[in-house]
Amino acid sequence: QVQLVESGGGLVQPGGSLRLSCAASGFTLDYTIAWFRQAPGKEREGVTCISGGIPYYADTVKGRFTISRDKARNMSYLEINSLKPEDTAVYYCAASVNSAIKARCVMFGPRVFEYDYWGQGTQVTVSS
Repeated sequence: QVQLVESGGGLVQPGGSLRLSCAASGFTLDYTIAWFRQAPGKEREGVTCISGGIPYYADTVKGRFTISRDKARNMSYLEINSLKPEDTAVYYCAASVNSAIKARCVMFGPRVFEYDYWGQGTQVTVSS
């Protein structure tokens, strides 16, 4: 059974940092990993993905977010620096086993409909 479990969210002051983790299990095929976020009253948006070691970042997070992946440990990480109140959201990791998504991740970034497997999300709140 495929499972993604996020952790590491919390309350942080503006300008602070967090490291989110995503533990994957049950995958028998290679997969592309991505991170999304959903703020209250807004649509879920893709912020970053990584394929073949090449990351993609949405403009809103470029320079502040860093995605990484440890394939041997089936882990993905999202380092978030210089946090802003507008970063407040539930953060989700997601995975796709569709091989076509590998290239699309790097070229276009992550889109919700392209990812089949989702974690339960972890809340990040940025507030003083």
